Amino acid sequence: MEEKPISGSDIKWFVIVNPTSGSGRGLTDFPQISKLLRDNNIHHEAVFTEHKHHATALTVQSIDAGYRNIIVVGGDGTLHEVVNGLFIQKSVKPSDVTIAVISAGTGNDWIRMYGIPTRYSETIRAIKEGYTFLQDVAEVDYVESKYRQTRHMANVAGLGFDAKVIQRTLTSKAKGYLGRGGYLWCLVRSFFSHKATGVKIWIDDKLVYNNLLFSLAIGVGKYNGGGIQQLPAAVADDELLDVTLIRPVHWWHVIFRLRRLFNGTIYSIGHVTHAQGKKIRIESTPETPLEIDGELYGGTPVEFRVRHREVRVIVNKSFLDKIAKNR
Repeated sequence: MEEKPISGSDIKWFVIVNPTSGSGRGLTDFPQISKLLRDNNIHHEAVFTEHKHHATALTVQSIDAGYRNIIVVGGDGTLHEVVNGLFIQKSVKPSDVTIAVISAGTGNDWIRMYGIPTRYSETIRAIKEGYTFLQDVAEVDYVESKYRQTRHMANVAGLGFDAKVIQRTLTSKAKGYLGRGGYLWCLVRSFFSHKATGVKIWIDDKLVYNNLLFSLAIGVGKYNGGGIQQLPAAVADDELLDVTLIRPVHWWHVIFRLRRLFNGTIYSIGHVTHAQGKKIRIESTPETPLEIDGELYGGTPVEFRVRHREVRVIVNKSFLDKIAKNR
């Protein structure tokens, strides 16, 4: 745990706004957000992203220009791009930069981990209070277009069914079909069309699974899929990656246990297994697609390696109080 309040009128924030996040909320709500920032004497410069991965480039440019405090106005995908920018820039250590998130996305799963409110005024109050936390991230190697690629994960990644849902969701979003409840509809459709895949999983170089697998989640955070607690035991700074394995399952095993996906008791479902480790390697036949923080990136073989407490983020003080009490 890290508690390092940052405050003062001399701090200037670089604000990266994704205008397409949350079906356009990033654009339509930013005048309100900007006014709240000014009303709270949070000095800032705002820039809007213009294309995919632009937030990564803006992060690098802002740090090279001397900024050490970045506000993300967007969802989990925008945060993912900003975090990757931290590891591309070479001016400072990633942990020397503080990141705050004003959620304007669709799922907003990362903020759930830290008790960050969705109400803009309350989020900006947390930014003004300045309580920070150093979280782990995962370095992820994967294959895309036959080349080995590397990205960094701030929250949760998934293979198998998880990636299939994201794939269908992004397709529906691009066609303008993803309205209220759209993610749930994509989830249901994907459940009945997805087939289990033969998967091998190594955790800390030990083979722990070699069988058919329906879905796999690896995470620093607890939540994905718009509030599903797929990794309820995850602790964001314990130097461990949590893994949830879901073996092939019939629909009736899920429908009568739906609450367990949201209330933190997913591991009481018989087809679900929990594991932890510092290094996770996955191979599959055939190749299985990969999603990282809600974005699609290539597929297997995939390797995850934990990087301990390398990203500093603004959190709600109640989150720090809670973990201090538990420790």
